Amino acid sequence: MPEEKILQPSLGFGLGLRTVYYETILNEKPAIDWFEILTENYLVPGGKPHYYLHKIREHYPLVMHGVSLSIGSSDPLDMAYLSQVKALAERIEPRWISDHLCWTGIQGKNAHDLLPLPYTEQTLEHVVNRVQAVQDFLQQRILLENVSSYLTYQQSTMTEWDFLTEICERADCLILLDINNIYVSAVNHGFDPLDYLAAIPRERVQQMHLAGHSDKGDYIIDTHDHAIVEPVWALYREALRRFGPVATLIERDDHLPPLADLLVELNQARALAQPFLSEAAA
Repeated sequence: MPEEKILQPSLGFGLGLRTVYYETILNEKPAIDWFEILTENYLVPGGKPHYYLHKIREHYPLVMHGVSLSIGSSDPLDMAYLSQVKALAERIEPRWISDHLCWTGIQGKNAHDLLPLPYTEQTLEHVVNRVQAVQDFLQQRILLENVSSYLTYQQSTMTEWDFLTEICERADCLILLDINNIYVSAVNHGFDPLDYLAAIPRERVQQMHLAGHSDKGDYIIDTHDHAIVEPVWALYREALRRFGPVATLIERDDHLPPLADLLVELNQARALAQPFLSEAAA
């Protein structure tokens, strides 16, 4: 365990930056502490997306969140993609860069989904080596996010939370802890989400995600197209108790409501975190 303090100060409470909100953000300067951009939306040399991005960057801190790293794939790392990510980071100077602990394709074919990994020592060593290579190339620690899952592997020899923890300790990377994904996977696989939270090292959690999901009865799917439900808010309260008021972001990717509706949810997250913010200040 590194003795140095590896976490950056909390950014507060943010939203995922979506194109439909560009004008409202610039015209109204809403009380949002920071924005998370979807990296792949800005891997172009210029144009309107970059115009708005740089305008918004004048008023708000940014972080980059990717979906294409495919850190668990057996394909070689996509160095052309990583070069684009690095170039974008040099342009907009994000506070940090994140992606998912998953694989998204093989043999050059993209499944366009965030697929879970078998939790084995062999997979662990493979992912650690790749994370270290990515961090060496980007010259900074990255954050890995836990994904929601709908299947498990018979080959797995450890829990998801132990797998995530061990990767981050060995590779010296950080964690983007998605609270909704923990809840979704807990319902789908029948584990206690509090066991998950208890196993994650406090000193590795840089950011948390909150989002809505779709309830299909026998299972639930992480869809980011509904309001956050009470069980997820309750799990967030438990996460605040364990990790403190780390940077928290609300994700919404479909059925996008007026920005004011998302601000209501953002203020709910602020209210839940307030006692822990007061403790941190004291």
